[in-house]
Amino acid sequence: MVALVARNQELYPVTSASAVFGYHGPDIPQHYSFSLCAEHPGSLPTTLGVPIQVDSGLEALDDADTVVIAGWTLTPSPAVLHAVSQAHARGARIVAVCAGIFIPAALGLLDGRRASVHWELSGELAARHPRVIPDDTVIYVDHGDVATAGASAATLDLCLHQVLQEYGAAHAMRIGRQLAAGPHREGCQRQYPSLPTTGPMPDSLAPLLEWLLSRLPDQITVEDMAAYSGVSPRTLTRQFADQLGVPPARWLLERRLAATRALLEETDLPVETIATRVGLSSAVNLRRRFHTALRTTPAAYRRSFR
Repeated sequence: MVALVARNQELYPVTSASAVFGYHGPDIPQHYSFSLCAEHPGSLPTTLGVPIQVDSGLEALDDADTVVIAGWTLTPSPAVLHAVSQAHARGARIVAVCAGIFIPAALGLLDGRRASVHWELSGELAARHPRVIPDDTVIYVDHGDVATAGASAATLDLCLHQVLQEYGAAHAMRIGRQLAAGPHREGCQRQYPSLPTTGPMPDSLAPLLEWLLSRLPDQITVEDMAAYSGVSPRTLTRQFADQLGVPPARWLLERRLAATRALLEETDLPVETIATRVGLSSAVNLRRRFHTALRTTPAAYRRSFR
């Protein structure tokens, strides 16, 4: 795992990727290594006002399985384009955040594909690379070989998404819990530039979301959520739509399905017991919800990931 950085680098996406892909102590398996590289190694200035020391050049991409492009200019150099192109050609995954999208776009890797782009860069991307399909409404889009995140705050979500895809929901949740990260957001959740937040869990909803996560087995209605938050159900539904892109009941269902996946991976509990623990009431309901969301059965999922 190599992050390609540049002068005047924003550190948040770099540190987010490092936090997910770096070392988590002896109790969590180490599946990744993490390092930095730059076109011109050395001491690089950052937007924080302190420099970072980068010792590796573009040759570091020769062996990278994943290349995180954590911020760039709109006109990457030929050397950078060549190095990233070579990495992609031999099978490396390209993860582009914010202006980093202009590198895979310039290489044609996003032609005819939807890409998550920051709302401020959407027009510029369309003008420079008209074959890309920009989407400034979702936090990330993953095509497997290339993934894009529109905003820096989505880096953590996209990195946890990769861990989930490669090593399962349970492992991703363990890393997320250690980081005290907010609940992992799916890529379909929306960008809302007028509502800045400090991370994956919107500040105004954080107490409610934490309360819901602590009460997954309970049967909680939207009215219960609204009463806990001290607002009307209509206001709460609008807050979820604005800040998370989904209705309250849908958000809670997604958390229950994530907990289901973790229990299927980590335990031998019967489906009926799991259904009770995650608040899906019965094995029949769990299987129906699970199949609708993942197009597979709990038993088949467990065979694949247990």
